[in-house]
Amino acid sequence: MSAAPTVVLDAAQLARSLKRIAMEIAERSGDDDNLVLVGIVRRGAKLAERIASELRVDGKRQVPVGTLDISSYRDDGKGSPGDPRLIGRDIPFSLDGKRVVLVDDVLYTGRTVRAALDAISDLGRAESVQLAVLVDRGERELPIRADFVGKNIQAPDGQRVYVRLSEIDGADSVVIGERK
Repeated sequence: MSAAPTVVLDAAQLARSLKRIAMEIAERSGDDDNLVLVGIVRRGAKLAERIASELRVDGKRQVPVGTLDISSYRDDGKGSPGDPRLIGRDIPFSLDGKRVVLVDDVLYTGRTVRAALDAISDLGRAESVQLAVLVDRGERELPIRADFVGKNIQAPDGQRVYVRLSEIDGADSVVIGERK
């Protein structure tokens, strides 16, 4: 019999975490007109949209948001074959000279972020790339760290961190549960 999932962030806590991430981004970027957000499909893209909304609430100009599907860049066999320059992105602006904040839901091994960095470098020459994640669960396989973190979580071996968002899952929460 498996244990019930453990809720580590409810909807209100998740919203506060995103607001804090947006405030930190605003503090570090000042009035930088070169700031753009790029969310990793699927939940990272939704989180990037929410962060952009929070930035507007804080009085910052509308920050452009793009999405990136890194599945063809993955090195773990989970990706789909094909030319990565032709699939998996909706970035309606140039990345050249931009300060990119890459957004994802969970940072774990670092492999997803590595794939996203490869994709971003294929799309242009950004001035810089920073990483914002809702959850950092540690245990890296690659030397990658987040610049903006909503919550650090340690999950036991064999457990997974699930980010649930209302746009996709019908409700907002972060839970630790059995691997599916």
